[in-house]
Amino acid sequence: MARRVVILGAVAVAALLLAAVEASAGILADVKARGEMKCGINGQLPGFAYPSSRGEMEGFDVEMCKALAAAIGVKVRLVPLTAKERFTALQSGEIDVLYRNTSWTFSRDVALALSFQGVSYYDGQGFLVRGNAGVKSAKELDGAAVCVATGTTTELNLSDYFRAQQMKLRPVVFESTESMRAAYEAGRCDVLSSDVSGLAAMRSAMSAPDTHVILPEIISKEPLGPVTRHGDEAWGDTVRWVLNALILAEELGVGKANAADRAAASPDPNVQRLLGKTGSFGKDLGLDADWALRAILVTGNYGEIFARTIGAQSTLKLERGMNRLWSDGGLLFAPPIR
Repeated sequence: MARRVVILGAVAVAALLLAAVEASAGILADVKARGEMKCGINGQLPGFAYPSSRGEMEGFDVEMCKALAAAIGVKVRLVPLTAKERFTALQSGEIDVLYRNTSWTFSRDVALALSFQGVSYYDGQGFLVRGNAGVKSAKELDGAAVCVATGTTTELNLSDYFRAQQMKLRPVVFESTESMRAAYEAGRCDVLSSDVSGLAAMRSAMSAPDTHVILPEIISKEPLGPVTRHGDEAWGDTVRWVLNALILAEELGVGKANAADRAAASPDPNVQRLLGKTGSFGKDLGLDADWALRAILVTGNYGEIFARTIGAQSTLKLERGMNRLWSDGGLLFAPPIR
């Protein structure tokens, strides 16, 4: 009898493993069959996801969505979402992946059953004030009215900081980035608080950007990155390794202009593996061998995306800072393809 219980237990375990394998292929298979990947973005954040003068959505997060879709070989559908909507949209299947300036935290990872697939941008929360207010430090904000987005980690960070500094806080909450920025410009609050990259983005869309100042204090760690829902490891692998490939491409000097030539002629084993000339890495992901090459040919490597959308070649002109490669003193580090 004991032996029979063990055998039945093994069968049950095998069935569970088979079910897990079948489920893990779900989203990638659906995306391929659909011929389209649904990518959740902000849509109101200049530099990251914002309409161009032609009415087309552009920015850092948009490029990341395009790279992922190119690696899979499908079209991309961009779905603008507010901070409040984003997690419900992901959990319900309205979107396949979330690329919307979203911080990786314990509660989101565990309690909300979300899976963060790496860090695409290292950030931190700060404060934006009017230059003529004479404020030089966040420690001078006692009693200030602060505009903040609801449904974000920003609210908690803000409350924690003011409590720790024994200052009074008057939060003014909004559901969208655009409404928060407009309220600040209209004088409904004294301060804007968000990730520093977000503050720079909102400032760039103001009527007189140079009259607003980002204070020096950084009050939190905000690792931003792509998010998928729990239960689909194969899809998570795809999202994570496309991001890793863009980072590795910059490290290896593979960019949009030279990727095809490097794929054809580079003797570097690391480049050969990245661009699909050797190994079965594409097959292991459920993609074609040239998955990374396709992504790079569409968007360029991580450094090219950064420079074009939010860095030196953009209107934001954000410094690379923590988002430099690890080999250049930054935090950006991708595991090897081997």
